[in-house]
This record gives sequence, structure tokens and C-alpha cells, in this order.
Amino acid sequence: MPPAAPNANARSPVVLAIGVILLGYILATLAGWTAVGGAEVMHHAEGPAVHVAHFWAVIPFTLLLGAIAVLPLLHRAAHWWEHNLNKFLVAGGLALITLLYLAVLHPDASFARAARSLEHVMLADYIPFIILLFSLYTISGGIRIEGDLPAHPLTNGTMIACGGLLASFIGTTGAAMLLIRVLLETNSERKHVAHTVVFFIFVACNCGGLLLPLGDPPLFLGYLHGVDFLWTLSLWKSWLFVNGMLLAVYLAIDHFFYYPHETKADIAVDETRVRKLQFSGVWPNGLLLVGVILSVALLDSSKPLPGTAWHPFLYLREAAQLALVAASLIFGAKSVREANNFDYLAIVEVAALFIGIFVAMQPALEILDARGADLGIDTPQKFFWATGWLSSVLDNAPTYLVFFEAARNISAGASPTMAGVATPLLTAVSLGAVTMGAMTYIGNGPNFMVKTIAEKSGVPMPSFFGYMVYSFAILLPILAVASWLFLD
Repeated sequence: MPPAAPNANARSPVVLAIGVILLGYILATLAGWTAVGGAEVMHHAEGPAVHVAHFWAVIPFTLLLGAIAVLPLLHRAAHWWEHNLNKFLVAGGLALITLLYLAVLHPDASFARAARSLEHVMLADYIPFIILLFSLYTISGGIRIEGDLPAHPLTNGTMIACGGLLASFIGTTGAAMLLIRVLLETNSERKHVAHTVVFFIFVACNCGGLLLPLGDPPLFLGYLHGVDFLWTLSLWKSWLFVNGMLLAVYLAIDHFFYYPHETKADIAVDETRVRKLQFSGVWPNGLLLVGVILSVALLDSSKPLPGTAWHPFLYLREAAQLALVAASLIFGAKSVREANNFDYLAIVEVAALFIGIFVAMQPALEILDARGADLGIDTPQKFFWATGWLSSVLDNAPTYLVFFEAARNISAGASPTMAGVATPLLTAVSLGAVTMGAMTYIGNGPNFMVKTIAEKSGVPMPSFFGYMVYSFAILLPILAVASWLFLD
């Protein structure tokens, strides 16, 4: 296994900036801007001219994604960026600029248009999105697994596999927070641990969350935009192949390389200092997590309750999830949350950033809706790699939506479709966003969270580029084979 690259965080913003510029370039290409009086005019054969946003209207969106990617890595800005209030000020400020653009500078500008856009974003996307994440985060925070098993390769592989299984049902964040501490405790006697955490990030924080909309934020956004709750189960072959290959490679590397390099003294301590696994907080929180899954699957106001003609009330799903959170906080043991060092900082960070992301991306989505066919990305392979690479250097949730809209735009007349998107293209976008979010620390939220927890536990994690040595050498070839096997 190649050694971790030397710390190169000083250069990483350059790579991340390339991702931001690439997104801007794609959206500018989509705009196909031929300015007419300062506006983009789209001519459809079957209808009158339709005005869409100027290409430069995506600047607030790309600036926000760039801030999320770059500021944590800049020495002078990192401490300032740690405060959620500052994140909200940046995200909210760029969202406000976008709303002002829609109200004043858009070709069809009006304050009513800006108000309608904000209303749609908040009510249709943001509120359901953040309440689901809040519910999974809070309820799973009331469950604790602790213990110290012999840190054999098979033991670690089993824990990583459990993370991959749980990720689809309680979210990648929930699975990561539930298992990372017991994984670190089990490996506390070993010296070579960083590679185990990296594979945990690959599987539990990303690739494992492919089977249900609960698993990863991109898939839940797809669900909110019409993808059936159980459609992602059709990706089980890809899920099984990618995660199975990652586990097989991990077991081989740890068994034949890293474990033999542990000292005999450390192995002896690891074999004798053993504590059985103990589970606390499973009641009532395990049952409440099942309730969250059922609420998402059954309480969709746009569809009748299965077996009936009754449509759930608008936001009944979100009300049920908040009620389950309240039950967790009231009836769950406070001592378990204290042992987990549970707080709301991580979910507040998500809430602060995504309110800006959802608003600022509206011009980009409008351009994609009008010019998606001009992108030149028209096959599953192209959609997989385009979605995947941008998910690697930007946040994978908004990247998913961008290419979801592009795929829907070119899917007219295709069969079969899901939510208006040709299923091969939807498969490609889903696989790219979820699995390639593991390519860097910033591709998916739990990646950095796990890295931070590991470092606080004394594990020297690879640098930004050191981590990419692992992802390029191991994950990327597996994903390339998966794309060849499962994408038409």
C-alpha cells in the first residue's frame, strides 16, 4: 500500500477551485448564452420564446460551494469558518443575492417571482430535507455501542460491513456516528489504524447508503423530486459489488500487510484487554428509527396511503418525524447522549449551509431545465463520471440535483423512466453522487466528521491528498469496473 502523501493542504484549494470552475463552465455552456438585450432567449419550436436566467446568475451558487470546499482548508479562514453563525451569514448572504437577482435582474424579474421561488424551495425541498436529517441525527445520537474486541482484520471488516448495512436505513451520518467510536476503541491497541478509518469512510459514510432515500442526502432529494421510495433498491447489485469489493480489499490489506506489522507487545495487549460489546439506548431509539423509515415510506402527501384512497396531510410526515424526535429526547436516557458527547452543532451546520444552497442553485436548475440537451452529457457513463467528479470536490447533494435536472431534460420519450428521468441515467446519477462522494474528505458531510473524531482519538489520519492516494488507488478502480458492469 503506498504511504500517505505528505501534508499538502496548502495546495488543495487549487484542486477544489478547479471543481468550482468546472461547474461554472458547465452551467455557462448550458446557458449557451447569446445575449439579446442582456437576457438569454430560448426559442422552442412548439411555443413562444422563454426567458431563462443569465449564465452569471450561478455565481452565488458556485461561490457557496467553493466556500464549503476551500475555507475549512485555509489556515487563516478555518477558525472563522468553524462557527455556524459565520456559515449562515455566508450562505444566507449568497441566497439573498440570488433572490435579489430573481426580483430585479432576471429577464422575467419580479418580487413575486422571487417570493414564489423562495416559497417553493423552503416548503418543497428544505423543510422535508432538514427535518429528516435532524430526526435521524438526533435519534441515532441516543444509541451507544461501546466495547473493545480483539482488533483482528475480520473484526474490523465486520464493523465496516455493519456500517455499510446500516447506512441505507439510518443514513450515512447516523451509521458513522453510531459505529466510529467502537471501531476506534477496538483498535486502540494497534498502531496501524488510519487505513481502517479510511475504508470505514468509503463504506459507512458513502457507498453503503445507496439502497434507500434515507441513506444519503442526494437520494432523499431525488425522493422529494418524485423518485419512488423503493426505487433505489434496484441498485442492490451495484451496492453489493462496490461494498463487497471494498471489504475484500480491506481484509486482504489488513491481513497480509498491516496486521503483521503490529508489534507482538501490542498484539498481546489487544488480545487480553477485551470488553464485550454493550448496547445502550436501543430502547426506545431503535424503534423510533423504524418509525422514521415508515414515515418517509408511507406518509407522502402526493400519494395515497398504501391500500387506501386517503392522502396524508401536507407535512404529516415531518410532524411524525418531529414527534419521534420528541419521544427520543423525553424517554431516551440522557446519560447515553452524554457518553456520546452528543450536541447539535453538526446538524445546525447542515441547516445553515443548505438554506443557502437550495436558494442559490435555482438559476442553475432553471438553466439546466432549458438547456440540458446542450450539455453533451447524454449517456449513463457520462452522467456517472460528471456527477461523480463534481461530487468528489463539491457537496454531492446539490451536484445530484444539477445532473438530475439535466437527465430529466433529455429523457423525453425514453422508456422506462422514473420521476421523468430515464432509469439508466437516474441510476448513473445516483451511483455517481453517492459512491464518488467518498473520493475526498469533502465529498460528503460524514467524511470530515469521522476524520476529526479519529484524530481526536489519537489516530494520525492522512492529509487531504494522502486520503486521495487511497481513494485513487483503491476506490476509483472499483467504481470504474462497477460503471462498466452496471451502466448501459
